[in-house]
Amino acid sequence: MNRLSISDNKYIGFLFFVLLVFSVSEIYTQNYQKADLPDAMTFLNGKKVKSVNDFLKRKEEIRNLWCDYYIGHFPKEVPKLLSAEVIKTVKHEDGSTRKRIVLTFDTPNKKSFEIAVWEPNTINKTATPLFLTQPRYYQIQWAEEAVKRGYVTCLYPGLDTHHSEDDFSNYQNIWKIFKDEYPDAGWASSLGIQAWLASRTLDYFLDKKNGYAIDTAAVGIAGHSRYGKQSIYAAAFDERFKSVIARSSGTPTATSYRFASRQTFMESVSDSDCPKDWVLDELSDYYGRENELPIEGNSLLAAIAPRHLMLHTALNDGSDPTFGVERSYLNAKKAYQFLGVEHNIQLSYRAGNHNPITEAHTDHMFDFFDMSFGRGTAKREDFPEVLHHDFDWGEWQSKQRKEDMELSKNTSLKEKINWMLGEQPEAIPDVKEYHIIKDEDLPLHAEFRDRWMPGNENLKRVPFAFGDKMQGNIIYVDGLKKYKGTVIWLHPWNYSHGSNESYGVEGTTVYYRLALEGYKVVMYDQFGFGDHLTHAFDFYKKHPHWSLLGRAVSDVSKVLDYLVAGKGISAAPVPKTDASKIYVFGFSYGAMVGLYAAALDNRITGVASFSGFTPMRTDTDAKPTGGIRKYWQWHHVLPKLGLYHNREQEIPYDYDDVIKLIAPRNCLIYSPTRDRFSDIDDLKECIEKIKNTGGTGFQFISPDDVCRFQKDQHEVLIEWLGKL
Repeated sequence: MNRLSISDNKYIGFLFFVLLVFSVSEIYTQNYQKADLPDAMTFLNGKKVKSVNDFLKRKEEIRNLWCDYYIGHFPKEVPKLLSAEVIKTVKHEDGSTRKRIVLTFDTPNKKSFEIAVWEPNTINKTATPLFLTQPRYYQIQWAEEAVKRGYVTCLYPGLDTHHSEDDFSNYQNIWKIFKDEYPDAGWASSLGIQAWLASRTLDYFLDKKNGYAIDTAAVGIAGHSRYGKQSIYAAAFDERFKSVIARSSGTPTATSYRFASRQTFMESVSDSDCPKDWVLDELSDYYGRENELPIEGNSLLAAIAPRHLMLHTALNDGSDPTFGVERSYLNAKKAYQFLGVEHNIQLSYRAGNHNPITEAHTDHMFDFFDMSFGRGTAKREDFPEVLHHDFDWGEWQSKQRKEDMELSKNTSLKEKINWMLGEQPEAIPDVKEYHIIKDEDLPLHAEFRDRWMPGNENLKRVPFAFGDKMQGNIIYVDGLKKYKGTVIWLHPWNYSHGSNESYGVEGTTVYYRLALEGYKVVMYDQFGFGDHLTHAFDFYKKHPHWSLLGRAVSDVSKVLDYLVAGKGISAAPVPKTDASKIYVFGFSYGAMVGLYAAALDNRITGVASFSGFTPMRTDTDAKPTGGIRKYWQWHHVLPKLGLYHNREQEIPYDYDDVIKLIAPRNCLIYSPTRDRFSDIDDLKECIEKIKNTGGTGFQFISPDDVCRFQKDQHEVLIEWLGKL
């Protein structure tokens, strides 16, 4: 059934429809705030899906919301196919027949587009599987594999407006032609229109008069990156696609904007990250308030159920942070479980980054397609579910000792904090075990660290090793007579790239900007992120009485051990550290780590926290921040906080206590008024408690801004450091 149309009996007139959408959008813009994903199996009015009929209605709501907020609405009519003209036929060396066919449709101006069709040499005349993809050069190998496996294969005009291919002339502009054919439709997204073109292509293949005996239960579509988004759109809106593979599709599909955007250095809704042709202009209004979006990609994935879906992503994918992908996948999976087909949705991880596409990846993908369609030898058990962020708090709790669960009376503030962070293992590697891994052998190669490096021949980046199998980089301008100090950069929730900034960079990154200002900068991927992402897998099986936050705070001290006492090695000599001028600064997660580290280690001269916290004792589930649950359950960096769920007032300390331990050393708290992860009123009350004890070294800045760490914030940091 073709879903890429708006039924006349549901909407009376386009103008009324626009007014209705505007009114609904305004209502939920004002009232909808949720830190977690909008549940795929819950209607917008709060009603739960309880029957198959409910689910069908929820699907329709999901599709309409997706059109409202992301791509605009499709034309009311689906134009008929008027003609299909074969303009070129070539017999390929592999025995396949390769054609170019022009399809003409009954649009107002009878517009056409070309497709490339590859027919296998042993075509099944009764039930042939069909594979569609977009003709981007790195996806051609998929078409080759498909035709080799006996699929009729089609390369349709789904090329992105920013791409072009010599062998597929003008395929990137066809969407514009059809957009102009229906100026009143309201569709705005090139990706959405191209998904519609995929459906029009499918019209051709499924009409038997055109000579194909396509198995309607074996129609697949796949795409990488932006083409993965497009493929999901096609399948979500057109039930005739029976299996879809989205490889590294990123936001807003495989991962949501809630768990990407500025707080992770991933893709945001801003125009600088999201090409304007991809989405409605109004989507950028949600910059910094992504938690107000009433629809996210998890629901669109759920709309594909019960059909087959694979999310194929990389562990260090710069568009698909693993944490966000898993939350989307697990929520979408609820629809599959409800329909009794939970194995029809698959999250498949691969090592590496966003690119490249290898032969092994291609084989894996087509094994999934074959399995989906009951072909080949692949079985369901060949696609096991592997999750890296699905934390079972109850299991963790069952492994705790009495002393882990109960805080002793009459303990000092530092003892309370250390109890919360957990018991650190005693084993510490000696100097002989320090080892520096070459850039090319790390998950993140030099290109990620040097991408934004300014053109200064004296700017150096030297790898160093410290602590327990940790590695980072020291950045500085070589030849300076004196450095202003040493600063340690602690990154946000950037699971993919750790300390390396990616989306949203304005000019250069903070580590290079500080180096050019005359500082020696220490940057490293914190444990569980970037180069050290996989090191945190199964952490609590190895260290049930410690915490990931405890490990992160310990690593800061290990960096200090290297800087002050030489406990570590570097790939080349680096400038000496002035122990009286060591500063720590962080953003989001890194800012929280920095505050804890400074409270517990007096070697830190000063700390700057950007969007680092909201008071814990008032951070309940009712808050749009997500409450303390995001720390003990979602990211599971501090499991003991779960002991205080729904009794947050009993948490043994709060951030005013942590910051008081830093006094009288220098401390900057930077918290924007519109930071969706913080309750600004609660935070200001916390600051009032600090002011009398923070000393002259304490500074609080609260601009009218959202949660971000870009050039403006870098300059605030530089100004603050310059006064110390």
